[in-house]
Amino acid sequence: MKKVKVVVLLFISMLFTSTSSLDSIASSANANPGVKELRAEQLFHGVSGTTVIKNLKTDKIYIYNLKRSSQRFTPESSFKVPNALIGLEEHAVEDEYEVKRWDGVVREFDVWNRDHTLASAMRHSAIWYYQALARDIGSDRMQSNLNRIQYGNQDISGGIDKFWLDSSLTISAQEQAQFMEKLVEESLPFHEQTMKTVKRIMIDNEQDDYTIHGKTGTRLSDLGLGWYIGYVETDTATWVFATNVDSSGTTAKTITLECLEQLNIL
Repeated sequence: MKKVKVVVLLFISMLFTSTSSLDSIASSANANPGVKELRAEQLFHGVSGTTVIKNLKTDKIYIYNLKRSSQRFTPESSFKVPNALIGLEEHAVEDEYEVKRWDGVVREFDVWNRDHTLASAMRHSAIWYYQALARDIGSDRMQSNLNRIQYGNQDISGGIDKFWLDSSLTISAQEQAQFMEKLVEESLPFHEQTMKTVKRIMIDNEQDDYTIHGKTGTRLSDLGLGWYIGYVETDTATWVFATNVDSSGTTAKTITLECLEQLNIL
C-alpha cells in the first residue's frame, strides 16, 4: 500500500513540475494570493471565452475561465505581432514604413485593397501584407525564430503563408500573455529597436491617462474565434492582456476593454 502511495505522489509531482510558470501559478489560483479569479461572466454575455490580465508591477494576475486560458487555439491575425518582429529582425522588411504594393486582388475589406506599410497593415489587419512578409522570411528563418521565442506549439507545417490562419500553429491565452510580457520588457531575443518599433505600431488607443497597444485576430472562415492581445500603460503600472472568445476579434476587444474598466485600469 505504501508503494502505491509513493508512486501516486511521484506522478502528481511530475505533473506539476512539467507545467509552465504561469500555468503552474494559475492552476493553484485559490491558494496563491497573486492570482485572482476574474468575475466577468456578465461581460462575456454568454460567449465562451477567457481572459488573462497581469499587472507587471505587482505580478498580480486576473484570469477568467482558468481551464480555457491554458487551451491552445490558432492565433489568427494576432500573429501579426511576432510576424512583424521576425520580419524586422531578419530584414525581410526594413522598417514600419516599407511599402508592399497591392496585387490587385479584391479581398474581403476595402481598406485591404490598396498599398500598405508594415504599420498600416498592422493597424488595418491586412492579411495579404503579412502573408507576403512571411514568404519573404521563409520557412527556415520563421521556424528558427518561433523556436527561439517558444511561441505556442511552434508548428508551421500548415504552409508558410497560412500556418497561423485556422491551421497548424496554436497558442493559449496564458502563452500570449507571457509573450506580451516579454515584448513589453524587451526580453525577447530580438534587437531593442525591433521590439520598440513593433510596440509603437501596435498603439491602438492613446488617452491622457493610458495608452493601449493591442492586436485583434479573427477566424474569418466562420467568425468563430476571436483574439485581442496587448498591453496597457497607465501612470502607475503596465498591464498585459490576452483574450480569446468563440466569436470575432471585435467581440474579444470589447470584452477586454470592459474587463479592464471593471478592474479600474481604464
